[in-house]
Amino acid sequence: MTTEDALDDAWRSHWSRLIGLLIGQFGRPDLAEDAVSDAFESAARHWPDDGVPTNTGAWLLTAARRRILDRLRSEAVARRKEPLMVVDDEMRAAAAAAEDPGAHVADDQLRLIFACCHPAIAPDDRVALTLRFVVGLTTTEIGRLLLVQESTMAARLTRAKKRLASSGIPFATPAASRLDERLDVVATVVYLAFTSGYHPGDGAVPLRVDLGDEAIRLLRVLDSLLPGRAVVRSLLALLLLQHSRRDSRLDAAGELILLPDQDRSRWRRDEITEGVALLSSLPSAPGPHGRLAAEYRLQALIAAEHATAPTSADTRWSVIADLYARLEALTGSPVVRLARAVAVAEASGPEDGLRLLEGLDDALPRHHRVPAVRAELLARAGHASAAADAYRAALALVTNPTERAHLQSRLTALA
Repeated sequence: MTTEDALDDAWRSHWSRLIGLLIGQFGRPDLAEDAVSDAFESAARHWPDDGVPTNTGAWLLTAARRRILDRLRSEAVARRKEPLMVVDDEMRAAAAAAEDPGAHVADDQLRLIFACCHPAIAPDDRVALTLRFVVGLTTTEIGRLLLVQESTMAARLTRAKKRLASSGIPFATPAASRLDERLDVVATVVYLAFTSGYHPGDGAVPLRVDLGDEAIRLLRVLDSLLPGRAVVRSLLALLLLQHSRRDSRLDAAGELILLPDQDRSRWRRDEITEGVALLSSLPSAPGPHGRLAAEYRLQALIAAEHATAPTSADTRWSVIADLYARLEALTGSPVVRLARAVAVAEASGPEDGLRLLEGLDDALPRHHRVPAVRAELLARAGHASAAADAYRAALALVTNPTERAHLQSRLTALA
């Protein structure tokens, strides 16, 4: 294993666990994230020369702890309140104050998510903070997921961390009786963590299947912890149906395979069966998290239409277009409008789909999939020159190499 591979593996395996351990010990979320980031930077400098340690997690934890100790000593000197020799006592006191009583949430990852989703922090800030702490997404990746500029997302993350550091908010798992109060935000975070695995970033890795696996695992734990919640089961159904296609999304060369061209024999039928069964078992009444549960249910119904169609030609596009219309009415999301345009184009022709794209360039600036969809529909409608221009516009915005290669191949095919 190369040093780069070891670092990538350590990031996926240890990032959130290290954050959680350091927060539990020191009660300082702001210091924990910076310390873990510094530890990885130190590893990138030392591992190529010293060799990859046998226990990468222990190496990173030791390095991160040292950085927090240095920071606490600096703060103690700046305050001029206590001599350096009592810093360890301060840290022990902070750790005791931050001790997490959340034994009722046995899963470390889920416990950290609940802790991040404190209601005293603005909802959008909670989501961003949790994606940073728990999933380890970059500011750019979080901004892309939440459709905000990187500078805005950086400010939001800074504000949330300062709020935690200065307000005395207990960074701990809520009591069992209050878990439901944070369930909507927790579900949103799990959904976005899953989505980030299928939302290609700037790097060469087109998919992060491990994030999908982890999101589904967390939902199963959450369903055991809070049984019968429609929002959890709707989301679990959706993710199972989406994740069932993971083996058919890339070809041997790592190029993207579009849904109509995927080998359906490679889809995970056991997951499709489970997802459909979950959908059928959902209660008719919306329940306490009704709006979000309804949103996930509609998305799951759309995914089920794709998953259960024997062939691409058998897909009931008119049904999918209607489901997207209902989802758009519920959410008002321009991303849903974009997906609806594709479904409408399949159901009634590319010109109808193109009409639904009007205004989306303003609603989704810097989103390469708007001109990419427009290019595809223009090509189908016979407007080759306009389609080529749209493909070029998409290429100017796309950052992922795999998606760039796909768009370039579509542009080349027009010629």
